[in-house]
Amino acid sequence: MVLPQEIIRRKRDGHMLEASAIAAFVEGLGSGRVTEGQVAAFAMAVFFQGMRREETVALTLAMLRSGDVLDWSHLPGPAVDKHSTGGVGDNVSLMLAPIAAACGAYVPMISGRGLGHTGGTLDKMDSIPGYRSQPDNALFRNVVRDVGCAIIGQTANLAPADKRFYAIRDVTATVESIPLITASILSKKLSAGLGALVMDVKAGSGAFMARKRDAVTLAESIVAVAEGAGLPTTALLTDMNEPLALAAGNAVEVRNAVRFLTGERRDARLETVTIALVAEMLLSAGLASTQRNASAMAQEALNSGKAAEIFGRMVAALGGPADFIERMDHHLPQAPVLQEVKAPAGGYVAAIDTRALGMAVVQLGGGRTRPQDPVDHAVGITALQPIGARMEKDEPIALIHARSEDDARLAVAKVLAAYGFAERKPRSTSPILRRISAAT
Repeated sequence: MVLPQEIIRRKRDGHMLEASAIAAFVEGLGSGRVTEGQVAAFAMAVFFQGMRREETVALTLAMLRSGDVLDWSHLPGPAVDKHSTGGVGDNVSLMLAPIAAACGAYVPMISGRGLGHTGGTLDKMDSIPGYRSQPDNALFRNVVRDVGCAIIGQTANLAPADKRFYAIRDVTATVESIPLITASILSKKLSAGLGALVMDVKAGSGAFMARKRDAVTLAESIVAVAEGAGLPTTALLTDMNEPLALAAGNAVEVRNAVRFLTGERRDARLETVTIALVAEMLLSAGLASTQRNASAMAQEALNSGKAAEIFGRMVAALGGPADFIERMDHHLPQAPVLQEVKAPAGGYVAAIDTRALGMAVVQLGGGRTRPQDPVDHAVGITALQPIGARMEKDEPIALIHARSEDDARLAVAKVLAAYGFAERKPRSTSPILRRISAAT
């Protein structure tokens, strides 16, 4: 048996680790034989020395094997999913899963909670009363089979070694390691038993990877390691220099998603990214032969109302209200204080510090800085004006949903500080920056 300290020493000194050594370390991570100090030392060694593709594949597979692996071979169609690296106003998953399901895909979506300035899909779904975001595997399988999609959280039996590893990385300043991020994401996605995966890797002021080159490196790593682990994967690099939806929070983003699905209102950038990601899923799953055909299928599933109907069925099947789509305002929590943020002068919105907007939501109570922090699902920010919007003095640029007047005043100041204005309208840009596949 290779001692954990010897594995740490070899990585610390820049040597390549054999798959068997990585598997032994992860087994010790799961069993508790490897101490928290040793896990932290290993993570720091990887942080500074990195990992080759083969090592990252071995780490991914070892963490995958630490728990259950779901099997969807009984389904009449392909199991496929999307994962985002996180952003502000990124509620894509809520629309994407039912749209893809309406096109014949099966989407067993295992999502996470928000941390720092980025929102979490699971926190948004927890805004819905009665919704079981962490069902047992039997219910999860039944909902995916019967409805076509289910948005849930990671259970204790899916990649449990990763859960312990991430918790230690989070408190030892080793989260920002490309190999460790890659293995963490993919071990969970592989444990979901997927046939294909599409990544949405964000770049910009509201992204985990703010610099485009870092986001490209992460996307390339995930695609390469996923292919090495036997999971066909493509990635879209998308812009996060402004919120994707014109709302940021939990219940407010659920409302935005329902309005999107029903056609009441669709934010342009949000629609572009959502349809593009669904199209990638349909292509990867073999449900469409061309990009144009895949996009048309996704748009038809949305416009016909079929995706909205599937979302409502999913909510009900997982314990939420049966009339959620029709009466969402009755069911979703609402903050008691509403406060407009008014433009200080006329001009065009030229820049947005998107991370600052995310932190404003956190300080309202709608996010967390530690995993154990509670979340106020009712608070947030809506009616966010996008880059390029023409504003007159005192015209609202956002609406604060707060628990108290004091919270609202603080949020108003933070939103104002996050917005930059100019006399000239900035050039319009696409939110889709690049596509990355194993062939590129």
